[in-house]
Amino acid sequence: WGDTGVFLSREDIGVVLISQVLAELIRHAVEAHSRPIPAVLEIPSKEHPYDPAKDSVLRRARGLFAPEDLR
Repeated sequence: WGDTGVFLSREDIGVVLISQVLAELIRHAVEAHSRPIPAVLEIPSKEHPYDPAKDSVLRRARGLFAPEDLR
């Protein structure tokens, strides 16, 4: 995972799916990515359940909306 920016800098990739447990290992790169494309989506793995509190995209989305907007 030395060069984490290799997938994020390619223009021929639209979505990067990464298990949440691996995203935690490179959290600095995931958090630093701010471009809309490629989109970085964290998914659960078989061995580790999904934790919404750790999902950087979900945390960013929560900051865009007030709680009453989501009802």
